[in-house]
Amino acid sequence: MSATEAAAAVARVHRAEWARVVATLARRFGDFDVAEEAAAEAFATAVERWPADGVPPNPGAWLTTTAHRKAVDRLRREAKRAEKQREALMPSDAPEPLGAVDDDRLRLIFTCCHPALAMETRVALTLRMLGGLTVSEIASAFLVQEAAMGRRITRAKEKIRAARIPYRVPAGEDLPDRVAGVLTVLYLIFNEGYLASGPGTPPVRGELTAEAIRLTRLVRALMPADGEVAGLLALMLLTEARRGARVSASGELVALDEQDRGAWNRELIAEGHALVRERLASGRPPGRYQILAAINAVHTDARDIRDTDWSQVVALYDQLARLDPSPVVRLNRAVAVAELDGPEVALAQLDGLPLTGYRPFHAARAELLRRLGRSKESRAAYGAAIALAGNAEETAYLVRRRDQLAGP
Repeated sequence: MSATEAAAAVARVHRAEWARVVATLARRFGDFDVAEEAAAEAFATAVERWPADGVPPNPGAWLTTTAHRKAVDRLRREAKRAEKQREALMPSDAPEPLGAVDDDRLRLIFTCCHPALAMETRVALTLRMLGGLTVSEIASAFLVQEAAMGRRITRAKEKIRAARIPYRVPAGEDLPDRVAGVLTVLYLIFNEGYLASGPGTPPVRGELTAEAIRLTRLVRALMPADGEVAGLLALMLLTEARRGARVSASGELVALDEQDRGAWNRELIAEGHALVRERLASGRPPGRYQILAAINAVHTDARDIRDTDWSQVVALYDQLARLDPSPVVRLNRAVAVAELDGPEVALAQLDGLPLTGYRPFHAARAELLRRLGRSKESRAAYGAAIALAGNAEETAYLVRRRDQLAGP
């Protein structure tokens, strides 16, 4: 195996196994820095050895074993960590409290999402530890400087260590108070997988979307009566169902109105629709994720873009705006309004939103201006969107749309 092939194999395995390796080490050693650094060393060792030895039959197990050895070696070298070393190397006779579900990755999420940490810190730390995102990718998602995000993650680890925050899934009675932060994390992990923001990354990272769905199913098993858990799972399933039509054969991002709906996963759509109907039948006021799932249910129920019930979509966005009157929600509502009342009405609602650093804002403006025949302004808006595009596939789509405009 060539070094290039080995590096590609390590990259694939990293996306699939990083969370599992880090979570296992975090449980074993009780230290996030040890877990993360040992995992990174194991992957570096794979880059060195796999060209000669080949990819092992079970890469995840190989990496976990190698990382465990790296961690033990590090602890042995550090005299100040001698007590931690003895604890790590000596099996305990007392069973560890497992909480409601025994899953290392779910434990890691609940630890990172402890109420002692600020909400944004919880999300950032979990995206780093469990999602395997770089600090740069997380900083981009939060629209902050990379150095500031790095400091935030470091402080979070220090606080977990100093406060002795337990590495476990909470007991059943504590779950309701802890689940909101977990759902936020899972949603952002899924979004990063569905449209990756890092340069050089594939536009869709299936291992992240699959992991987010898997963990959300576990949370739903913990809390089957929680409407927002069900809503988030439905939202993920209905979005994931469209993943196969998300990128064209030529490697260009495909917008919803251009997607081959025959390529959508009908099994996932059926499951997502069933969850939405279940929540509607409950008669309880829906939360944010339930409304977003309902919007996606309307889209996936239409066999053709022309069959979309846009009045229902706008009504759902009105309901969402009462819960979350954010500029992004208002942007998405304006896009739906364009289908009902025309692009001029939508553009009036969109202009003035404080989203100048947000790529979808400029892309939406470009499309509305295109429909109004204002090609020069549309071209400029496409240019702003292209400058903010997160990957090559997204850029290719925006460039094509811009270059289809008439005029200079």
